[in-house]
Amino acid sequence: MGDPRFSRRMYETPKHPWEATRMDEERKMLERYGLKNKRELWKAQSVLRGFRRQARDLQARLRANEPQAQRETDQLLGRLKRLGLLTTPEPTLDDVLALSTEDLLRRRFDAIVARRGLSPTVRAARKWIVHGHFSLGGHRVTRPGLLVPSAQEGEIEYSPTSPYADADHPARVELKQRTDVGAATSPGTDAPSAG
Repeated sequence: MGDPRFSRRMYETPKHPWEATRMDEERKMLERYGLKNKRELWKAQSVLRGFRRQARDLQARLRANEPQAQRETDQLLGRLKRLGLLTTPEPTLDDVLALSTEDLLRRRFDAIVARRGLSPTVRAARKWIVHGHFSLGGHRVTRPGLLVPSAQEGEIEYSPTSPYADADHPARVELKQRTDVGAATSPGTDAPSAG
């Protein structure tokens, strides 16, 4: 048990803290997805490890013909499909084991905001989310690490109380000009990237 005032860590740190190749990969992911620190990456890896652990356990229980295992498998696959992590029409537990950390990071609220072109970069998206400039399904969201279900991805918009909700806001005008220039250039030329 433990003292309720001191919550337990919800992630696992790497076993070998000073591996150069792993550190370089982590640094690239931090830049690509606009993460604040490596702790956020380690949390995503721990969540993914939990999904994989559950899938391996269910595979063993299915081989033993447990009746409850099939229901739990359907629940796990349904949850991951709703989150948009499994995109195949008929996902299997092998698809869960094939998931990568990047698949999970792509479903974060800040990554989706930047991908949809509502902010110039992922870092800007993170800052705007923390400051309460976006809403999901009519509710203001201030957690950049929220995993967004694929059905709610279209409900992301600027919060009504945000100054960015005005289409004539200078940041929105500049963002629109960037996307128009990016769309006007051909795919073979160097187009400015949004993140």
